[in-house]
Amino acid sequence: MIRPYKSLFVLLGLALMAGTALAEAPSITWPTGWEVEAVPPNDAAPQIFRQRAVKNDADGNQVLVMELTMTQVESGHQVNLQGVLMEMRKSVQKDFFQGGYQSVCNKIHPSTLSQLAALETTCTVTENGRHVLSQTLVAAVQDDKAYVLSYAGQAEVYKASQDEIAAARNSLKL
Repeated sequence: MIRPYKSLFVLLGLALMAGTALAEAPSITWPTGWEVEAVPPNDAAPQIFRQRAVKNDADGNQVLVMELTMTQVESGHQVNLQGVLMEMRKSVQKDFFQGGYQSVCNKIHPSTLSQLAALETTCTVTENGRHVLSQTLVAAVQDDKAYVLSYAGQAEVYKASQDEIAAARNSLKL
């Protein structure tokens, strides 16, 4: 049920006019029992670093996915973080709409990502009026790096996993 939203991360990379040198990679401690997925490097965009993990149900179906992306930003480029997050949110809503779902996102608001000031929004996805998925997007910029943490899951699992999500967010070292 959970679809990866690769277009979000490509969009971020394009919006940030990424540079060429990849700095030290961020780290995150994934919750116990989550399956860390290998994210192969993209030769076309070597300045983007991604880490991803999924939580599976007893039958092996993905019920929650979390992805951290770091993108190098061209030196001197000022990132419009609000604009980037708005575009990401529109992309999420469009993807869900094309899949036959409706989504409503809360107002973009201040948050934190590791020690950085960030912006965040959460989208509630419904099908025939029933809440089926939730997705949160968190974005921050520091010097020449932009970070996005995205996590999405089935409504009940998303809600029940808030402690695991908070622990992963708190473990971030950017």
